[in-house]
Amino acid sequence: MLLNRYHKEIINAECNPNFESVHCIAHLDEDISEVIPYLNAELGGYQFISEPIAVTFKIYGRLITVHSKKIAINALKDEAQADKIIEWLKDKINETWENRLEIKPLYEAMPRPKLVEILKLLPNTNCKECEQPTCMVFALQLAEGEKAVEDCSQLSAENREELEKYIRKFIKN
Repeated sequence: MLLNRYHKEIINAECNPNFESVHCIAHLDEDISEVIPYLNAELGGYQFISEPIAVTFKIYGRLITVHSKKIAINALKDEAQADKIIEWLKDKINETWENRLEIKPLYEAMPRPKLVEILKLLPNTNCKECEQPTCMVFALQLAEGEKAVEDCSQLSAENREELEKYIRKFIKN
């Protein structure tokens, strides 16, 4: 087991006390820098930094950054949600470390969908049926994983199939 213990710090946004979300930093008792490239390969990192080593994931609608001695999570509902995500990630870190001989480490971010490729397949009618003001905003949210292809009701069957095929290339199984 690589990661045994941590202590967490819950932070309220000082710049705007009206924010309803909190942030969490889990200070790790162990240095986990060796597992970060393996974790990046397993979870499909959104951003990877070599020096100092860190990886950022978009999971559960949150940005989660794993550093060698800490984990930072943004926009949490409450401390209970922080506990749930940290425990899940602790288990994932330890599981990845145990299986590292079967995982090829990844030292770069996973490729992401290109906005222009998504826009080519969207109807570009700005109909707002997806609850977004424009197709551009929808495309950005689709690229970031916040929306799904089926959220666009105006897509032709052919473009829906093409867009699903394109987006599938970027989804970590």
